[in-house]
Amino acid sequence: VGPAPGGQAATTDKMENFPGFPEGIAGQALASLIQEQAEGFGARLIYDEVAAVDFSQRPFKITTYDREYRAKAVIIATGAKPRRLGVPGEDRFIGRGVSFCATCDGFFYRDKTVVVVGGGDSALDESQFLAKFAQKIYIVHRRDKLRATKHLQERAFANPKIEFIFNSVVEEVVGEEKVEGVRLRRVDTGEITLLPTDGVFVYIGLDPNTRLFEGQIALDNQKYIITDKRQCTNIPGVFAAGDVQDPNFRQVVIAAGTGAAAAIAAEHYLSEQEGVR
Repeated sequence: VGPAPGGQAATTDKMENFPGFPEGIAGQALASLIQEQAEGFGARLIYDEVAAVDFSQRPFKITTYDREYRAKAVIIATGAKPRRLGVPGEDRFIGRGVSFCATCDGFFYRDKTVVVVGGGDSALDESQFLAKFAQKIYIVHRRDKLRATKHLQERAFANPKIEFIFNSVVEEVVGEEKVEGVRLRRVDTGEITLLPTDGVFVYIGLDPNTRLFEGQIALDNQKYIITDKRQCTNIPGVFAAGDVQDPNFRQVVIAAGTGAAAAIAAEHYLSEQEGVR
């Protein structure tokens, strides 16, 4: 499971869109409950990091920094990591004003001002969600045109809460104990301005954690693992679930569902290999 269970969800202070928790639940708490339930059914969790895999031989070889494992079937659920701005203050304020998930954290910005960084579908779609809570939303985009689809652009331009700042990039996230503003630089003139804000939502893309699997299994042009409807990869016995094979939804409930589907598919695969129906 890596150094700790939960992945991106574990970094979320409060999740309010996972079924069964009407009052919301902290991401780490949800991860702990899932862990407890899995272990109750006999799952063995090993806290280690995979350094290499070999799907060319059977059983498959999984090498960690501590030891080597052999497996008749493998489910890959390494997730994806948000692409960072890479500017001063960003890492410092993650969880204290810098976020990568409006559906996770938008509620905390009721009647506040937020900055959304990006110009694609995710940035505009998440801005619409934030508009349910925030008083003012500034969308900062480095170009003079958006990459988002036409209908999303039309909705965003029509929303009175949303204002666009084009030809600009975030140079720094500033504040004391929490985010208080962003320093912007005009890409055409070089002018620097300080924009006060209570939060920064970054939507400049996701990078799936698939470097381990390059050359081993089929990936799409964005490096996401390609699966069929049964979560099968192009290698029989290797399955994938969650954000590592899903560039669209990026929700814990979706990842959990695909994880369950992958587990069922893996079980069927093993039964077929052993000649048991």
